[in-house]
Amino acid sequence: MSGSDTNDRARANQALYLAKIVLSAWQRELERQDTPARVLTQAFHGAAREHLVAAYGWFLLSVSRSVAPAHGLPRSCGELPPMPEGRVFPGEINEFRQLEAGGWLADMLRDQELAITTPRQQGNLAVAAADLPGAEQVASWLEQLEALFERMGDSLDEY
Repeated sequence: MSGSDTNDRARANQALYLAKIVLSAWQRELERQDTPARVLTQAFHGAAREHLVAAYGWFLLSVSRSVAPAHGLPRSCGELPPMPEGRVFPGEINEFRQLEAGGWLADMLRDQELAITTPRQQGNLAVAAADLPGAEQVASWLEQLEALFERMGDSLDEY
C-alpha cells in the first residue's frame, strides 16, 4: 500500500474519530434533558454526518488509489476522478456503488432537508427540526462504516 493510501486511510480514521466525539457530546446532551431532543438533533446531526461523509470520501480515495479531485473530497463514487487508461476501479468501489444506490449508505449520503415544524418562541433562538435522523441512526451509520472500513481494509492490505 502506498504512502498516499495509508495517509487517506489515516484521514478516514480521524474523521470517524471526530464523528465519535460529536456523537458522544450529542448523547451526553440528550441525557441531561436540558434541551429538547429535536433541537439537539438540529445542532449535532449535520456535524456528525459531515464527519462520516468525510471519512467515507477519504476511504474512497484510499480504495481507488486516487488523488482528491480539484473540487474537493468525493462524497460518492460518482465524484471519484476517472481511472487512468488501462486501470479499472477495484471491486470494492462496485460494492460502494450498490450501497450508495439504496440502504444505509444512501441514507447517510442523502442531503437532509431541514423542515421547521414549530414556530420560534419569543426569547428562544432555536427552533425544532423534524425528520432528521437522530443520534441512534448516526451511531448506526458510524458502526457500519467502521465495520466496512475494517473488512475492506483487511482485504486491501493483502494487495
